[in-house]
Amino acid sequence: MADLPIAAVVRIAKKNGAERVGSDAAGALVAKAEAYISNLTREANRLAQHAGRKTIKKEDVELAAKSA
Repeated sequence: MADLPIAAVVRIAKKNGAERVGSDAAGALVAKAEAYISNLTREANRLAQHAGRKTIKKEDVELAAKSA
């Protein structure tokens, strides 16, 4: 089961030019978004731990996104 709400993902797609989003496409967008967030979080967490912190900071996320 997806953690991200499908409606929110569809809303983002529509704000970015999609007129309509099919249910299968919405599901695929949710799955890809969750996979991206998971990978980004793992890398940001690795960076935070390397810096001796348990807390992920904005800088960790931004640096992780650049390496993705």
